Amino acid sequence: MLVVDDQPPFLMAARRLIESTPGFESMGEATSGEWAVTLAAVLRPDLVLIDVRMPGLGGLAAARCITLARSASAVVLVSTDPEDVTAEAAEGCGAVAVIGKQHLRPTALTALWQRCEARP
Repeated sequence: MLVVDDQPPFLMAARRLIESTPGFESMGEATSGEWAVTLAAVLRPDLVLIDVRMPGLGGLAAARCITLARSASAVVLVSTDPEDVTAEAAEGCGAVAVIGKQHLRPTALTALWQRCEARP
């Protein structure tokens, strides 16, 4: 899994979450959309969690680049306020889901992955 966020505290929390969730492994972290696109192309993760709002190349644009290049199996958008991201915007960038940062926990991570695996 690749985690992308411009806030170090969230990256640290996400790393702990991944380490505590059976079946998940952290492949890397990026602090910008630009770096996320590069890392995804090199690492080819199964899942990318990417923050919607970042300076430079934002999460929606980076997700679009990652999904168009097929650099990851699935991209999930994360946001402090997931209500800010419409279903159309998420679908338009190729993301399979949007989740609030406050809702990320092992059970949510597992459910997201199961949702990703079930898609056509």
